[in-house]
Amino acid sequence: MAYPSSFLDELRARVSLAEIVGRRVALQKRGREYTGLCPFHKEKTPSFHVVEDKGFYHCFGCGAHGDVIGFAMQTQSLGFREAVEELARSVGLEVPRETPQERERDQRRATLARAMTAAAQFFTAQLAGPQGAAARAYLEGRGLDVEAVRRFGLGFAPNSHDALKRALAAEFPEPLLLEAGLVRRAEERPDAYDYFRNRIMFPIVDRRGQIIAFGGRVIDDRQPKYLNSPDTPLFQKGRVLYGWPARAAAGDSLVVVTEGYMDVIALQCAGFGAAVAPLGTALTEHQLEEVWKLAPEPVLCFDGDAAGRRAAERALDRGLPLLKPGRSLRFAMLPEGDDPDSLIRRAGRDALNGVLAQALPLVEKLWELETARPADTPERRAALEARLEMRVRQIADRAVRNHYRAFLDDRLYAAFRGGRPGWQKAGRRSATKPAPAWRQGPPRGDPALLRRRKDEVRLALLINHPFLLEEQGEDIATARLRDPELDRLLREILRIHVLMPDLDGGTLKFHLTENGFGAVVDRVLSPQVLNHVAAAQPQADPEIVREAWSELARQIELRDEARDMAAAERDLATDLSVETWTRHRPLFERKQRR
Repeated sequence: MAYPSSFLDELRARVSLAEIVGRRVALQKRGREYTGLCPFHKEKTPSFHVVEDKGFYHCFGCGAHGDVIGFAMQTQSLGFREAVEELARSVGLEVPRETPQERERDQRRATLARAMTAAAQFFTAQLAGPQGAAARAYLEGRGLDVEAVRRFGLGFAPNSHDALKRALAAEFPEPLLLEAGLVRRAEERPDAYDYFRNRIMFPIVDRRGQIIAFGGRVIDDRQPKYLNSPDTPLFQKGRVLYGWPARAAAGDSLVVVTEGYMDVIALQCAGFGAAVAPLGTALTEHQLEEVWKLAPEPVLCFDGDAAGRRAAERALDRGLPLLKPGRSLRFAMLPEGDDPDSLIRRAGRDALNGVLAQALPLVEKLWELETARPADTPERRAALEARLEMRVRQIADRAVRNHYRAFLDDRLYAAFRGGRPGWQKAGRRSATKPAPAWRQGPPRGDPALLRRRKDEVRLALLINHPFLLEEQGEDIATARLRDPELDRLLREILRIHVLMPDLDGGTLKFHLTENGFGAVVDRVLSPQVLNHVAAAQPQADPEIVREAWSELARQIELRDEARDMAAAERDLATDLSVETWTRHRPLFERKQRR
């Protein structure tokens, strides 16, 4: 539902942003602001600022920005509505309900949730009682002690036609139990009967820890081995992950996605707190989106058998269209015959750590899958190129798609063309473009001076035309300049813009000078710099300024990529191993993030 703006404004006013952020970040007060280490990227020097009186946070390192609702969403993996409701509860603010129907629906969901909690208590009691002896023995054989059973709320559904239905009948009528998926009715039987029978029970919870469904595992050879609750108003199997409490550990841990309930339990018991699993099916698009809320590059860990390899390929197919800058997947394959549970019990945590450390980026996994077939003739090589191109076209994000194409073209070149510099794939040769109208002649001289001059021109554009900070803020915030003096000036420009976003060029220059940056600003705005690019002049037309900014950004990106790729090609010309490509992985990850 859409909340009234007046309610959201009151919520933001009542909730202390510094207090909410301070639960996850060690903040230090500096004047009207608080600073600390950013919770969204790793850093050693604090660049994360909380401006309490204006109600926002901003990181000058990674560009993260938002209000208290956004912070709750990002750090707790909550949707907008969930974040609003949780924050409102924390300050005793009543959340408005839009319609009577909405209130009735929420009340119905609350009653279903109480039924699920009552069912979990029944299953827990059954596991501890005489009927649960065989189930307890099975769990002990899988290495789970009493504490692990308690921690994960495991239970047992007795081999009875209607034990659960009878136990809950006093409080929950049969129609409600049917709606909750706890009982079912068959055509040949007039009365409803328990959905789960003679199974070890795994409670499935939502992001807030509320039980919304169950998974049941047999303790003998009957099929199906695993049975999940049917879809209900509380539960849609393709949108939920087992192990959701892992979100609390995701900030500091490797996020591992595995295949089953027991694997998640084994991983979390072994110290891998951020471990989750889909519910007996391949990862869905919704589940991938939920995993990406935990980490930008989770590791998908698959069993070392043919089924695990097929599951990895399905996950790759599902993930490719959803990739975005800075958001990808990594793939870890276990030794054949092992799953995470068996590997940990057989060889210990370090063995699994070794497997996860060798996880391949998605692009490497794609290359591995497609080059499993021979490519030893021109026809087979052409077929490989066609398959790779078909895969790349699945990527919706244009920037990521282009970087994947460049990466795989380079890999094909290194594999089949023997390291000849300057090779370009047929059909994708770049044409020489005329210089843009806004650009004057390039400066001549030492390459280091030329690199500095381009950075000075970009800073001159920002100072004289601050609207670029609003339009290009995310890219600018993540930029790093090689010259320390220029990089400090860029950080100060960003800091001033966050605090006073509507400044014109003259006022921005005044504040920079007042804050001790007068000398470097004078050099950046000197004729020696401004004469190189007409758009850097204060009176330049905004459209010409935008064109100049885009062209400079493109030149710098191409310059850096060319330098790094040249070094990578020198290595790959003599060594095409996975280890060499893994060593160069940060280069390609950096390219994808730009």
